[in-house]
Amino acid sequence: MPADDTLQRETTLRRLYSDHHGWLHGWLHRKTGCSHRAADLAHDTFLRLLERDPPGRLASPRAFLTTLAQRVLYNHWRREHIERAYLEALSQQPEAFAPSPEERAIVLETLFEIDRCLDGLPPLVKRAFLLAQLDGLTHAEIAAALGISLATVKRHLVRAGTQCFFAMETP
Repeated sequence: MPADDTLQRETTLRRLYSDHHGWLHGWLHRKTGCSHRAADLAHDTFLRLLERDPPGRLASPRAFLTTLAQRVLYNHWRREHIERAYLEALSQQPEAFAPSPEERAIVLETLFEIDRCLDGLPPLVKRAFLLAQLDGLTHAEIAAALGISLATVKRHLVRAGTQCFFAMETP
């Protein structure tokens, strides 16, 4: 990237941050009810902006930041939901089978990655995939559990597997 473009990008990002960070923090605080969480999410929103090429001139910077922040917030809520479900499942296990904090962190990151890979698939396709991969059910057992045909199960598993394959290809 030429020096002039880098300088312009840096200037745009600084202005966007200085002009709208306070507002974005307030907006996120109203959504989450927690100032600390709002600060983290505002930070994540600007980090996401740093990872991409910001538009040169924004007609509506707050609308742009709101869209970006909503995606960050949605991802945060999804991760929280996954973590709560995992912790609930752990609480059902005998104490002797409790994983170490390191193992829990690894499992959670793996679950987040699986969720990212399956993002956008219909719920039935995700469910079929998870029943096959996590519960080890056969195609016939999945068909019976979901009330769908064997051919549909196969189609769902191919679709989910293909999406996972391509999701793993992109960072």
